[in-house]
Order: sequence, then C-alpha cells, then structure tokens
Amino acid sequence: MTSPLPANTPVPVSALTIAGSDSGGGAGIQADLKTFAAHRVHGLSALAALTAQHTRGVTAVHVPDTGFLRAQIDACFDDFDVRAVKLGMLANAEVILAVADALEHYRPEYVVLDPVMVATSGARLLEASALDAMRTRLLPLASLVTPNLPEAELLLGTAIDDLAGMHAALDGLSALGARAVLLKGGHLPGHGDVVDLFADGMQVREIAHARLRVDAHGTGCTLASAVAANLCLGRSLEDASVAAADYVHAALRLGYRPGRSEVLVLDHFGAAPHG
Repeated sequence: MTSPLPANTPVPVSALTIAGSDSGGGAGIQADLKTFAAHRVHGLSALAALTAQHTRGVTAVHVPDTGFLRAQIDACFDDFDVRAVKLGMLANAEVILAVADALEHYRPEYVVLDPVMVATSGARLLEASALDAMRTRLLPLASLVTPNLPEAELLLGTAIDDLAGMHAALDGLSALGARAVLLKGGHLPGHGDVVDLFADGMQVREIAHARLRVDAHGTGCTLASAVAANLCLGRSLEDASVAAADYVHAALRLGYRPGRSEVLVLDHFGAAPHG
C-alpha cells in the first residue's frame, strides 16, 4: 500500500479551462486538458457547452444552465490552487456574464481569453448581446486575449488585411481592457511565415513560424491553454506566449488524421516540452 504524502508536501498549481467540449477530441476542453497534461500541469474543467462534433463539423450544441456551470467553477476553486483560467467557447451573453461574475469573485492570478466568435467557415457564433458582454465584462478581466484575425475584426469593427494592419490593430485591442494581446496571424494570405504579434503596452514582439499547408482542428484552443499552462509554470506573459506558439507549431507539424476527413488533430504529447 502506498504511504500518504508528507503533510508539508506543496500543493501543485492547477489550470482551469471554462469552454465547450468536443466529442471528437480535437478541440475545446479535450484539447485544453491534453495541453495541460503535456506541460505536466494539473487540468481542471468547467463545461460551458457540449458539442456533437467531429473533424468534419459540429452537428449539435447543448448549453447547460448557468447554475450548473457556476457549480463546476465553484467546485474547482474550492479544492484546488487555480493559478490560471483559460476561457474558450462561451455560447451566449448569459454564460459570459455568469463566467465574469465567477472570475470577479475568485480573482485568479491569470485569465487567458480565447474569444471564440467566428467559425472556421466564417460564420458568426455570437449574437450582438454576447459580443457586447464579452467586450465589457470579460476583456477587462483578461490577462491575455488571443484573437485570430476574424475575431479581432469583429471586436474592432475594422478589416485587417496585412501585417501592418495587425500592428495597427494592437492599440484598439489593448484599449478593450486586456493586460496583453496575442494576435494570431494565420488567416493572412501568402506564402511566407505565419506571424503572431504579442503586445503588453510596453513592447510588441513578432513570433514567426514557417507556414504549414495543412487544415487543422483545435489550434486556437491549444494555443490559449498552452499559454495558461506556461503561466502556471512561472513564465511571464511574453515568454508563455512564445512557448505556446512554439508548442502549437510543433504539435501541428506532428499532427495526425484520426477521422475520415483531411483535417489534422494536433499531437499534444509528441510536442510536449522536455525537462
């Protein structure tokens, strides 16, 4: 029989994802928990939505009531040392407001917001009232916001057509209240490197990786959860963002096709950092 740990053993920090599930295992909370585990960070979850989903799309969505969502969040904070919270798919204004209330109550050290607002097809996922709630209630609570270009365009109400436009958008995104921004450049057309921009009000850093000509699933979820994991490991916002971008690139390069489509799922453990 294994002996209990000594009473003075330090409690490891945990990362909590509040997001939607993916029954296909490639995105959402499933990708978040794989990412936390690959970084050897204890992962917690509060399901804000359940999806019937595979590599070819989403066939159904169920949103639990906000009382049950809050019960999940309360349970996590009641028993674990939650260092970082990652926010993903929050389906409507009621859910966003419930999450904002919980974050204002518990005040975790870090909040990483992946503002899931636009589907891969380009369709909007949030109604106008939910977008307003995200702008006014969630963004001011975020340590880091990680929009892709369509999401940044929706938040700002302006088009972003090139790298110069990405740089110009940083001030507007910062003005919405997040402490720092990681603007993802993967939607820009071209054949050169994919460039993401990190900005924290003091500096702007370009994070470049070779463009991989693949169709993949779960990259945005994984990036934000990798930032949260690295923050749990003691990295700064800038260093966590760079490490997370490196991790996603490696996991994408090693990606595999478990479904019947050509869409890749990331190899979280093949890309796991060593040491």
